Amino acid sequence: MPQANKAARFWDRIARKYAKDPIADMAGYERTLEETRRYLKPSDSAFEFGCGTGTTALRLAPSVGHLTATDISSEMISIARAKAATEGVANVSFEVATPDASKFPEAAFDVGLGFNVLHLVAARDAALRGVHRLLKPRGLLISKTPCLAEMNPAIRLLVPLMQAFGKAPYVAFFSADELERAISDAGFEIIERARHGTKGKDVRPFIVARKM
Repeated sequence: MPQANKAARFWDRIARKYAKDPIADMAGYERTLEETRRYLKPSDSAFEFGCGTGTTALRLAPSVGHLTATDISSEMISIARAKAATEGVANVSFEVATPDASKFPEAAFDVGLGFNVLHLVAARDAALRGVHRLLKPRGLLISKTPCLAEMNPAIRLLVPLMQAFGKAPYVAFFSADELERAISDAGFEIIERARHGTKGKDVRPFIVARKM
């Protein structure tokens, strides 16, 4: 819990700046949205963990019946709620929560979404088990996660330095194969893997997995 509290404080502090940051690879982002929508149905109840300021949740909400978007940062959630009100999106709700520590009942959702977040979760295995618990039988986990072990090794040196100055949060270094094993160990069967990046080497595998 101390690690989670530290992470929440970090994201609270940078939330306003984060909300203004542009998406680096817009074409890759749009492809991810398009591929995600292929798995969504108007009757679905979906949840997103690590929703940040709600950009992706608001883009995907029209494709489901209801989307519950969650984040560890109360500041991020405040920004997301304001954006939803401004855009008039009525079928999305934003809550401060994590998959492994939430008020939601077991098997409450058809789909779980996690974009650009699993490398930032210290208790990754617990989070994946939490997603599994929240999904209905044969529910889907859809994720896109930076696998930093596939990046330039210099990143391993840079991140601790940035963390020492409060400029970076907790970050895990793992490969796509290691991520897939973690997802499988949490009780999922992987049914699709892809890479959607359009700029340089893509280290963010898009993974769709079904609850077993």
